[in-house]
Amino acid sequence: MRVHNAVVLVTGANRGIGSALVTAFLERGAARVHAGARDPGTLAAVTGQDPERIRPLALDITDPTSVTAAAATAPDVTPLVNNAGVHAMGHLLEMDLRDVETVMNTNWLGTLRVLRAFAPVIERNGGGAVANVISVGAFAGTPSMGGYPASKAALNALTQAVRLDLAPRGIDVHAVFPGPVETDMLRLTTDALPAMGDFPRASAADVAAAIVDGVEAGADEIFPDAFAREIGDEWRRDPKAVERRLAGLA
Repeated sequence: MRVHNAVVLVTGANRGIGSALVTAFLERGAARVHAGARDPGTLAAVTGQDPERIRPLALDITDPTSVTAAAATAPDVTPLVNNAGVHAMGHLLEMDLRDVETVMNTNWLGTLRVLRAFAPVIERNGGGAVANVISVGAFAGTPSMGGYPASKAALNALTQAVRLDLAPRGIDVHAVFPGPVETDMLRLTTDALPAMGDFPRASAADVAAAIVDGVEAGADEIFPDAFAREIGDEWRRDPKAVERRLAGLA
């Protein structure tokens, strides 16, 4: 779909890839971007880029009431980027199950909540696109990364399922698989898992631009950085090799 003159919603827009996506959509000529965050007060730096075209939106994807209210507040959305997510490091057999539940409830169930609320909005506006920001981590269970890889694998399966449901409603669905990206989340991950520091890192701005490219090109799968493309190529050839490579981090 064309981004020019579109009205976009980006969840988790207050920092990292989300903040960069807001900028990328503006640069491509979006008419408006709804910047979603649990606390709209954290969006000041983002909305300050262009207060006329960037609208802060209170959106806690784990709260059904918040999601319903956001869909009523932003009834003009056509592209939706589900970027919001959380992480908790630890080994699944040892870490606090409440942390695992939070990751799954946010990354998988929270994204589904947003999809269910906004699919009718996008359809009423004539169709559009949904891009779910997943991770190359979806292709393997890295032991010390807790429930994060599982949540992203589940999100990948969700993305494939809703792609079939939403196609007749004029909505394209894109699966986005970034590799390591220079964000606060990556820094926290690398502190706990030093082996992550051996991988090349992409800038959030470059990843965001590649995501917008993929949405406009109609790509089902978007690998928005060099490491992600390397993993994507290997995954197509030899999924087991990718499993060993990512699981072997620790």
